[in-house]
Amino acid sequence: MKTNLLYAMMVLLMISCSSTKVSKTNELSKSEKKAGWVQLFNGKDFTGWRQVNNTTMPKNWVVEDGAMKVFPADPSRLGSGGGGDIIFADKKFKNFELSIDWKASDQANSGIFYNVREVPGKPIYFAAPEIQVLDNENASDNKVASHMAGSLYDMIPADPKSVKPTGQWNNIVIRVKDGKVAHIQNGIKVVEYTLWTPEWDNLVQNSKFKDFPGFQEGISKDGFIGLQDHGYTVWFRNIKIKEL
Repeated sequence: MKTNLLYAMMVLLMISCSSTKVSKTNELSKSEKKAGWVQLFNGKDFTGWRQVNNTTMPKNWVVEDGAMKVFPADPSRLGSGGGGDIIFADKKFKNFELSIDWKASDQANSGIFYNVREVPGKPIYFAAPEIQVLDNENASDNKVASHMAGSLYDMIPADPKSVKPTGQWNNIVIRVKDGKVAHIQNGIKVVEYTLWTPEWDNLVQNSKFKDFPGFQEGISKDGFIGLQDHGYTVWFRNIKIKEL
């Protein structure tokens, strides 16, 4: 009797597992769709994306194995960014939860931006918070704690132990709700802050952004999602967002 019961339980478990659909890369599960998640990258092309202050995609961005890949504009020189920062230009977002998988090559440096506002002739970081993407081990920008991966760049450091080794995929979730922001890296909350507050103003004043006109004017209440071309090879995939 015990043997028959054990067998029946195993069969039920197998049926349950086979009926549970696991989300594939750049696809949303039924539960994610029901919860309101939408894709910003279809895994095939750059639909919805373009260069900042331009109408097309930069040439040093390609889709490779279901991931966006940015690489040096000058392949012979690391760090040779070609000004190829990009935004998802189909829509601006205000309150949201953004999830992105990223993978860095050796020495790589890049960033994820939100509340981006386009200003002619100005770079993506002119007036937008940046979540750092970095090879924490070998990048030249790894000497400052707030420059490590997952950090609010040059303001609040993230725990470097939350990052996987170079060449492995990491996940970062940025949650923005009524100015309250959290960075969750590989399932660990690593940064928290609140925009448009004395706390925020103090962070800006103690960073390299204190003299940036865009930061002095103030971070926008909404804006585009953006990715940085810093002249290194970096991959992004599973880019999805849920409005709150």
